[in-house]
Amino acid sequence: MAESINEKARTILKNSERIYSPEQIRQTIIDLASELNRDFGSPEQPPPLVLSIMGGAAVFTGHLLPHLDFPLEFDYINVSRYGNEEYGGELIWKVIPRQNVINRIVIVLDDILDEGQTLLHVREKLLDMGAAKVVLVVLAEKNTGVVKPVKADYVGLTVPSQYVIGFGMDAEGFWRNLPDIRILKNKL
Repeated sequence: MAESINEKARTILKNSERIYSPEQIRQTIIDLASELNRDFGSPEQPPPLVLSIMGGAAVFTGHLLPHLDFPLEFDYINVSRYGNEEYGGELIWKVIPRQNVINRIVIVLDDILDEGQTLLHVREKLLDMGAAKVVLVVLAEKNTGVVKPVKADYVGLTVPSQYVIGFGMDAEGFWRNLPDIRILKNKL
């Protein structure tokens, strides 16, 4: 069985094509950090709470945080509509914020803004919990051609309306660990 899983993962990778190199992603993250430092680096501003959406945003978060030069508190949430499936389903909260969000600016980091349902729900939940403001930061936004129910405040890259893998994004649970971003050439 392990052999067939390995073959499946390798087939996914062979079926992909790079659209952003590690260098392009690195520069994008530095640019996003500069924007966030400009907007949240004021000494008069209280430190925001930064929440990373696991597991997709883990890679993005790990690369972004060292470039932020303002004080912040960090935590994570785990909410998903995908699991290991290609299309979104029921929203599942696995971990809610453990930090107090009341009257806080909360910066939410995610890997991709696709249909927008997950980030819409996260923003609404945090506002319902008492957050003063929710700021959405995504490494990539999928150009779907449709109006989404939520807009990210900061977007690093635009990706085509195809399935993407790498740098935190996966296909069937594989290849979050790729240093680049790739599109799948054929449907899964």
